[in-house]
Amino acid sequence: MSSVESSRSYVRYRVIFACMLMAVLLYLDRFCISFAEVFIKDELGLTDHQIGILLGSFFVSYALCQVPSGWFSDRFGARKMLTLYILMWSLFTALTGFATGFIMLLIFRLGFGLSQAGAYPTSANIVSKWMPLTERGFASSMVTVGGRIGGALAPVLTAFLIILFVPISESSDLKPGALLQPHQLASTFLKRVDEKQTFESEVYAQLPPADQEFLKSAAADPELPPGSAEEDKFINDLNQILQNASLYNPQEYEGMKLNQQAEQLLTINSADMTPDEKSRLNRLLFEARYYDDVRKVQGQGWRKMMMTYGVIGIFIAAIFWWIIRDYPRAHPSCSAQELELIEHGRLEEDKDHSKQIGGIPFKAIAMNKSLWLLSLSQFCTNVGWLFLVTWLPRYLDETYRVPLETRGKMVTFALAVGWFGTLSGGKVTDWLMRRISLRWSRVLPIAISRFTAMAAYLVCMLDVSPWVAVIMFSIVAFSTDFGSPAMWAFNQDIAGKHVGSVLGWGNMWGNLGAAVAPVLMIAVIGIDHHWNNAFITCAIAFLIAGVASLWVDPAQTLVVETSEEMETETPES
Repeated sequence: MSSVESSRSYVRYRVIFACMLMAVLLYLDRFCISFAEVFIKDELGLTDHQIGILLGSFFVSYALCQVPSGWFSDRFGARKMLTLYILMWSLFTALTGFATGFIMLLIFRLGFGLSQAGAYPTSANIVSKWMPLTERGFASSMVTVGGRIGGALAPVLTAFLIILFVPISESSDLKPGALLQPHQLASTFLKRVDEKQTFESEVYAQLPPADQEFLKSAAADPELPPGSAEEDKFINDLNQILQNASLYNPQEYEGMKLNQQAEQLLTINSADMTPDEKSRLNRLLFEARYYDDVRKVQGQGWRKMMMTYGVIGIFIAAIFWWIIRDYPRAHPSCSAQELELIEHGRLEEDKDHSKQIGGIPFKAIAMNKSLWLLSLSQFCTNVGWLFLVTWLPRYLDETYRVPLETRGKMVTFALAVGWFGTLSGGKVTDWLMRRISLRWSRVLPIAISRFTAMAAYLVCMLDVSPWVAVIMFSIVAFSTDFGSPAMWAFNQDIAGKHVGSVLGWGNMWGNLGAAVAPVLMIAVIGIDHHWNNAFITCAIAFLIAGVASLWVDPAQTLVVETSEEMETETPES
């Protein structure tokens, strides 16, 4: 009986789970900065243009390092290289929490992109070696859905950590430089005093004459430089008022979306509030009334959030190293029965891992027409998709004034729908291969899903409610992810022993699209934020992606010449 039981093993599923866990961290670390960028922008005094460069810079280094990092994994082993990649990007994530200016952030983002470049090419390498040919689509979907889980968790978990690291017991005082636009704030403040609005009237009445004069001079002088001694005195006196006064008037906040923490504090009787709770509530009310003009108190938590993600990466790297081996025959727990199942239908040369590959097969890649078409599809897909993980939080904020916590839930909902797209796309890809043909099992999931995403963006141009817009964005996420397993399977079909390099090639072009997208979105949206221009741009991108994928053919395998292959014996480990 024991010999029968020992012949059974399911190591390949543990291997895919480890890759999936890695992908969760990959996207969690990648997109947490998109949700924290409003706080980073405020604290470091960055412009929208600089934020666009930072968001795009990651994809530049990420894209350009795809092929080399994929080749490193093909050549030196997926286990060693991906563990190293995880540790490297976790280090750059943690270092981001120590940034003091634009240049430091730019260096860290470029290093972060370089470190993450090998993640998916290496995972594709692992899937190609560990999964039977008929299960590649679903296995690939499990890895990519891990990324989508991380992307969907990023907004809500990032918001939770940022708030967690700024507890109510921590000072809610405004710090010097907290007034981002003194002229605009002063003008609005005095206008509301004239209108006898409760909040401003009570604050103004308690301000010393010198502070009242500061407000008048700031309102009259648009060129007044921030950080003056008069401004610092005004902030100090304002803190004294915000610590003690009862400033909430329900009528003045009708239709105004408050921070969730503010809403929770408003459920407490004013007489029962602690000084810290009263100070925090007044600070949040002040921020709500001057949203664009005041630095956010909860933004102070973004640095510790980045450091926390960096520490988590160390544990994920250890788990990955413990579970993964480069190929089934190297894993002590992989039985002969499982090995036979994995290798069934493979060519003999694809079963032999005793040799290292030579250099990157650039010539063979450049001569493959289908790979170029798929690369174009990936480029345009990322141009359309990236809106969801970079600009969607700001769109919901500026168009609908959705509070921080609700924004996190909305973005998480939209991206979470993509999980089902990835899983169903993997199943459909494998089903089409068994029922129709290899070619159409790759083409149909990609093409149809791109046309669907295009239609969803066009609906967003209508005057819709916030949740209808979120549903449309969810369709975009579902459609984008539905075609991903077919893309992975295509690369594994044509690549032979060069899966890392080939998938890295397609990912390079896809992420060059992602690098272009933030700057492109800033250009088409404009300073007045015409969001419909962004939706038209994304719809056109998905149209091109769908048309290009119609001519992809996985029968056009990579033709690697002997001079490119140059295999060498793998040293004994």
